[in-house]
Amino acid sequence: MSDLQIRNLRPDEIAIAVEWAATEGWNPGLADADCFAIPDAQGFFVGEIDGEPVATVSCINYDDRFAFLGFYIVRERFRGSGYGLRIWNAAIAHAGARVIGLDGVVAQQDNYRKSGFRLAHGNVRYGGIVAAPSKSPVDMVALTGIPFASVEADDATVFPAARSAFLRAWIHTSGHVGRALLRDGRLTAWGVIRPCRTGHKIGPLVADDRAAAEAVAQALLASTGGGEIFLDAPAVNGEAIALAESLGLKPVFETARMYTGPTAPLRIDRVFGVTSFELG
Repeated sequence: MSDLQIRNLRPDEIAIAVEWAATEGWNPGLADADCFAIPDAQGFFVGEIDGEPVATVSCINYDDRFAFLGFYIVRERFRGSGYGLRIWNAAIAHAGARVIGLDGVVAQQDNYRKSGFRLAHGNVRYGGIVAAPSKSPVDMVALTGIPFASVEADDATVFPAARSAFLRAWIHTSGHVGRALLRDGRLTAWGVIRPCRTGHKIGPLVADDRAAAEAVAQALLASTGGGEIFLDAPAVNGEAIALAESLGLKPVFETARMYTGPTAPLRIDRVFGVTSFELG
């Protein structure tokens, strides 16, 4: 295995990992590579043999306490040779002493446990064809019109680390549409929808309650004209599951959210849609 060379992917090369994710059926967003390159320039890794990429992984250091691991892929004909373990170890080393999170396929939970990860909760990807609402709900505003500090503070209730640069890019990237709901001048719910290889994904979708989440979801659907929609909901949030089902969506995929240690208390009851299985 001494022929495997591991190096960082340059920002312009992150599309390699995204393309492999598409091949695996993960249905990434059309602009994901540009957004994912922002939080940690050294967080993407590739393993090469004679210059040919054979394995990828990312481990994004959001701050000095938390990192998130994703894009752990070995090309099929190179599996079973130990290359995956080597690039995995490089990603773990990049995180240092940070707590690491991941959204892994359920079948790999036992392997992740061996590396110190513990199950926090499951996530379920729901998908299906949704008709466009006849009109967008009232009292809805563009997310870009909300003071970013308010969005950032609200995001801190549902994510284990500050991710300002990534969040700003996610909201403002061309093709991404964000909507927000205010009650008595306070941000109550917000979300983003983005075009993917197939259809659109809603994520994040954060709200104080199901009614607010549904209003934002309907506004996002109105912005795209309906069509094939995906929503990644925490399995422990019954209201999020109910919302997905009320839209006529069906389970298509599951992941296990796992961490290597404790994180700040999170309001999972406010998470109606996960931002991304790859970056958290």
